[in-house]
Amino acid sequence: MKKILVTGGAGYIGSHTVVSLVEQGYFPVIVDDLRNSSLVLLEGLKELCGDRFSFLSIDICEKSHLFSVFESRAIDAVIHFAAYKSVGESCDVPLRYYQNNLIGLMNVLEACQTFKVEKFVFSSSCTVYGEPEVRQVFESTPKRLPESPYGFTKWMGEQIIEDIHRNPQPFNTLCLRYFNPIGAHPSGFIGELPVGIPNNLLPYITQTAAGIREHLTVFGDDYPTPDGTCIRDYIHVCDVAEAHVRALQHEGSLPLDVFNIGTGKGTSVLEMVRSFMDVSGLNLPYQLGARRPGDITEIFANVEKSKRELGWTAQRSVEDALRDAWNWEQQLKQHD
Repeated sequence: MKKILVTGGAGYIGSHTVVSLVEQGYFPVIVDDLRNSSLVLLEGLKELCGDRFSFLSIDICEKSHLFSVFESRAIDAVIHFAAYKSVGESCDVPLRYYQNNLIGLMNVLEACQTFKVEKFVFSSSCTVYGEPEVRQVFESTPKRLPESPYGFTKWMGEQIIEDIHRNPQPFNTLCLRYFNPIGAHPSGFIGELPVGIPNNLLPYITQTAAGIREHLTVFGDDYPTPDGTCIRDYIHVCDVAEAHVRALQHEGSLPLDVFNIGTGKGTSVLEMVRSFMDVSGLNLPYQLGARRPGDITEIFANVEKSKRELGWTAQRSVEDALRDAWNWEQQLKQHD
């Protein structure tokens, strides 16, 4: 059974990917110091996966601690999630983002080289496209300077990976450029669990619906879009998780390749709010606010390459994601 090191595996996307890995016969080794996660997700993973994974509380920025994991276990491949991920927060504390996201990545890459890992899958982002000149982006769409420090850490992360692949490497790399993962596992055992005030749209919506937040603020209603709010490609987190399994199984000829992971369809912030109200049957209190630093107007994926080469397409709808996220929020309330 192949052992897959999953950095940040107790986080949002990481935990769902652990479930998909277990379902496909892999043994995930989670490395996470829980600074951006919670034991609640680990408990949910135990419900879903039993003892078919292991967990180590490790800060990957501590290189000696990370290397000890590789020394004690025969790691076949690595999926690297561990990173801070908030666009807005990164504008407030940029140094924290650069230190954590880039040092962690470089340590993991060095470990992959040293211990001759077969494959490395990098959790990248559509933020590497910056404010694109076109709404629909292909993998070949030129990368532009990002609008936030978070985006720069992904942009620079891809550049670091590209540079080390200029020489022969002992491992193949796939960079998965996510668009906007949302939702939760349909079981309600795991989902998005922000630390403090949510920075992402959907958990703020569900927390508002649950009465934890007084109201939702929509940041900007004067963008050049049909309803004036930003448009994103929202994709169910379980679809994103399944893309990682396909990435591990991919046997392409290139030592380094990139793939868009999205639905190919854009949804505005107000459309999300209204869809949530339809799905939940609740009236969600929201107000319009000023634009938020780092936000771009509109972006959505062209996913033909992922479909053609990975054999992967998103299977779930935005409504599915909203329903699962609301179920998760209600389960959390019962858990408390």
